[in-house]
Amino acid sequence: MVKPDLDLWTGTDPIFRVFPLLSKCLKLQKLCSESPESTQHQIIHLPDFPGGTESFELCAKFCYGIKITISAHNIVSARCAAERLQMTENVEKGNLVYKLDAFFNSCILNGWKDSIVTLQTTKCFQLWSEELGITSRCIEAIASKVISNPLKVNLSRNYPKQETDKDDISGWWGEDLSELGIDLYWRTMIVVKSCDKVSAKLVGDALRIYASKWLQNVSKNLENDQNSRLLLESVVSLLPIERTAVSCSFLSKLLKAANILGASSSSRAELAQRIGTQLDEATVQDLLIPSCSCSCSLNVMMTYDVEVVLTILEHFMLQSQSPLTSPPRVKGRFERWHRRSRSENNVDFEVQESRCSSTFHSSKIKVAKFVDGYLKEISKDVNMPLSKFFALVEVVPDFARLDHDDLYNAIDNYLKVN
Repeated sequence: MVKPDLDLWTGTDPIFRVFPLLSKCLKLQKLCSESPESTQHQIIHLPDFPGGTESFELCAKFCYGIKITISAHNIVSARCAAERLQMTENVEKGNLVYKLDAFFNSCILNGWKDSIVTLQTTKCFQLWSEELGITSRCIEAIASKVISNPLKVNLSRNYPKQETDKDDISGWWGEDLSELGIDLYWRTMIVVKSCDKVSAKLVGDALRIYASKWLQNVSKNLENDQNSRLLLESVVSLLPIERTAVSCSFLSKLLKAANILGASSSSRAELAQRIGTQLDEATVQDLLIPSCSCSCSLNVMMTYDVEVVLTILEHFMLQSQSPLTSPPRVKGRFERWHRRSRSENNVDFEVQESRCSSTFHSSKIKVAKFVDGYLKEISKDVNMPLSKFFALVEVVPDFARLDHDDLYNAIDNYLKVN
């Protein structure tokens, strides 16, 4: 028997008149039945109640038959609260858990913005949301909308027009996803990438938008910022392997931030390798990567990280030594009538090899030009070791320098300063 004199506490605030809630809340029924019958004034405590008093009051209103308003902003707290109170079909048909799940499945998951907003709110109820599958289902819903049409995702009609003006921009979904914290963003992008239906370029654009939003104010004052470091390393781990997915300039910005934030050596090594594969797109400014570590040999701080630039140049030069692979054959409609001879295929491969060699030769000339420009910049550093300076001079092959004016100026500046 439940006593009518019953108080319930969800934290520091008491909630009275709990008796009407018992018909729909199995948890309260159990707690009441466990209380000694001799107790005249029964008090029930629900510590760490998800959503606190606000979410409990929403559940209470449902029990009292009062209209409640559920949206993407409060469905997670309401669902977690209903789960805590065990407001299931076993207690009463059409109970709150059932109704919230129906709304979640039919409305929230079908809306682009609603799915994102709901996913954001799971951060406050992380354990509950994971256990109830809310987080994973929101991620799957968002990813499926991106995958089904990566160039255009329809917004929910529940949002103002000014928020829908971007729906004609290719890949604009990256802007909306950039609102997510890095852990949820990473999980969402992993699902998007795993289906292999969204182009590497669009994935790269989305990562650029995200990094620009969250890392735009990186400075040496944030070198111990663990959250920024984790964010950067996560973005690096999501980079598509395709060479054209992101620009060399963007990779350079990531590497500069990685040096400032003290990112892992594996992240910095990956960025250096990727920059090296598309170094012909770089500028002198891209290579001016700040140094945040002391030279091991002289124990002095250099202005720029020359060591990583040497690594980048080595990766670039290694490309000319990589064996060519024959491109995959594309079956045409006339293939069944004509089979190419081995000699014809060999001729094609030799032509391709010649073209690639010529292209890479031109790239080396271009790279040599801005390497000499880079040497002019670092020659002003009084802490620049002679060995590092000339290592950069020698990494460029002689044939790639069409003139030596910039190199002579760089050497002259270095001798004057040092």
